[in-house]
Amino acid sequence: MQPHGLSRSSRLSRRSFAGGVAGAAVGVGAVGAATRADAASGAPAEAAEAAAERPFAAARGRHSRRPNILFILGDDLGWADLSSYGSPHIRTPNLDRLARQGVRFTDAYSGSATCSPTRFSLYTGRYPGRTKGGLAEPIADRSVGLDPTHPTLASLLRDAGYATALIGKWHCGYLPDYSPTKSGWDEFFGNFGGALEYYSKLGLGGEYDLYEGAVREGDAEYKDLRYYTQILTDRASDYVRRDHGDKPWLLNLNFTTPHWPWIADGDKEESAEIVRRIKAGDKGALRHQDGGSVEKYAEMVEDLDRSVGEVLRALRKSGQERDTLVFFASDNGGERFSYNWPLSGNKGSLKEGGIRVPTIVRWPARIDGGQVSDEPVYTPDWTATLLEIAGARPHPAYPLDGTSLAPYLLKGKAVAERELFWRVRGERALRRGKWKYYRGKGGADQLFDLAADRREQADRAAGEPELLAELRAAWERTDGELLAYG
Repeated sequence: MQPHGLSRSSRLSRRSFAGGVAGAAVGVGAVGAATRADAASGAPAEAAEAAAERPFAAARGRHSRRPNILFILGDDLGWADLSSYGSPHIRTPNLDRLARQGVRFTDAYSGSATCSPTRFSLYTGRYPGRTKGGLAEPIADRSVGLDPTHPTLASLLRDAGYATALIGKWHCGYLPDYSPTKSGWDEFFGNFGGALEYYSKLGLGGEYDLYEGAVREGDAEYKDLRYYTQILTDRASDYVRRDHGDKPWLLNLNFTTPHWPWIADGDKEESAEIVRRIKAGDKGALRHQDGGSVEKYAEMVEDLDRSVGEVLRALRKSGQERDTLVFFASDNGGERFSYNWPLSGNKGSLKEGGIRVPTIVRWPARIDGGQVSDEPVYTPDWTATLLEIAGARPHPAYPLDGTSLAPYLLKGKAVAERELFWRVRGERALRRGKWKYYRGKGGADQLFDLAADRREQADRAAGEPELLAELRAAWERTDGELLAYG
């Protein structure tokens, strides 16, 4: 399946990234061979322009301003749920446009297969298993969370002079012990738990879960019974329009869309029925196992796309678009209504469908548009990348597990061969180059050539016993450094 608007005859071309950045060792050069021109979906004229072969971009000169960072996460969005990633029935023109204006990654992964561990890997830049809170897959009670003493992307950027805010889903622990405002974010507006009903804001335990600030238990809840995605969109748009003075800013915008319950904007009758069941003590009501459809899910994804477009328009009108690095991804693979073809598995699994996610990066001042990268990357890499680009240093006592992609993005330097590691209860996976080592709950070691078999159907373990043993040993070395599951 070709992404909408991408011609099969589009020529491959090498493109360049140009410029320099204060506080980071970056420069000018050509992008690696893993990058090609892309005509992601959209208007025909725009697609034709994106598909055209263009020469190396001229250097733009030194760029002295550190970028604002708008880091957007969808929730349980599948790898192919965007039209620019091949969805045949979901139209996402705003995210497709973002892809045309930057780099679309085909082999990008989440840090884990569920919500909380991936967020731990983003906020800390480390494997989830390095912290007790990261062992929860996902966090479901008040016993664990992100330790406020652990440095985070937000705290490190704040120390480097950034204003920081988190709008939307936190899911890294509950008050009184855990909160974004305890872990480096100057501002927080959103929900603490893993899910909430989109109108009533009732969470998994039937509690009201929409807060502003919230640094102490008992802080005032924020009452707003509009559709949650729109509330977050309005808040984020206000933030990017705000005058931040001379400070660059980091905004983590964490939508809950398209996570269950399967309620689109306007579905107030369905909302009321779920609320009735929650208040009657039905602890499974929010999971909405008896609701939803492919069509309803598509409606939710298209609403997410409209919301992202609204925030990006506010950013453009504010005059900050050129100097803002925008990142979009999902926190893990999709759920039961997602379109993941040709991948196998979904959320909760370390098969490709559970961890490979749509990922787009745009920075007009530094990164040329119309590019696609098949470089294998994952969540902890983006922490290291953003710290370097922003001129911030990781804490020496908490070494990062990700690799900074700044030299790749900004100088065209090849990313050294390395291993991407995942662990969840009952499953293990490791990727090196095109090879993926995988063991599922059945206990059998498997080996897949992802370049030839993205669907993970042709097990090469018997034909490559030495490679299998090498990758298994590499996984076990890393696993030996992590906390054990309780």
